[in-house]
Amino acid sequence: MDTLQALLFDCDGVLVDTERDGHRVAFNKAFAAKGLAVAWSVERYRELLHTAGGKERMRRHFNETDWPVPEVQRDAFIMDLHRLKTDMFMELIGEGQLTLRPGIARIMEAAIKAGVTLAVCSTSNERAVQTIVDVLLGKGVSPYVTVFAGDMVKAKKPDPAIYLMAVDQLELNSAHCVVVEDSHIGLSAAASARIRCIVTKSTYTENEDFSAASLVVPDLDAGGGVGLEDLRALLD
Repeated sequence: MDTLQALLFDCDGVLVDTERDGHRVAFNKAFAAKGLAVAWSVERYRELLHTAGGKERMRRHFNETDWPVPEVQRDAFIMDLHRLKTDMFMELIGEGQLTLRPGIARIMEAAIKAGVTLAVCSTSNERAVQTIVDVLLGKGVSPYVTVFAGDMVKAKKPDPAIYLMAVDQLELNSAHCVVVEDSHIGLSAAASARIRCIVTKSTYTENEDFSAASLVVPDLDAGGGVGLEDLRALLD
């Protein structure tokens, strides 16, 4: 059986099912705070999730509807709105409204004991991802997790840049790594980086095409639970 060198996790939808009741809610709070007549429904946000990255989703929305500011102000407007949205998201985490998905803490703790490298590779901004890691994983796990966030690379998923950066900076062999994703976009990024990928379906992604995944499960505790030995077996 081949050596499992590292586990690379997406964040939103994988560590936490954040999209519907986390990011979407935070976006709407930010829109309201700025006096914008924008409120993303569950279905509208489902459509926008086909675009990776929060700033990119806002740009898409305003391109498809109407911009509240002149073109020359749009970059600054998006950056300011996204910072406010991130503040709102941090409040949701601090209020305990978001929790880890089943099996995440268990498999990370097992990986630490086995000497397996851990990283989170997300299209979200670094501040949001690091807060989720620090607050929800806690001080027993957080120091062992390296965060790679969307703002660190020029292209977001499905581009493989975030996974290629993790492999390079952590000095990993991609053939001995496993990615944990929840979306077709993330799976495509892992595949392009030539890393095996398992999928834990989330609220918004359960009907997507995961035929290219090495394993697809509802969550890491489903069916008796996915363990390190199961992930090692995928490398054979």
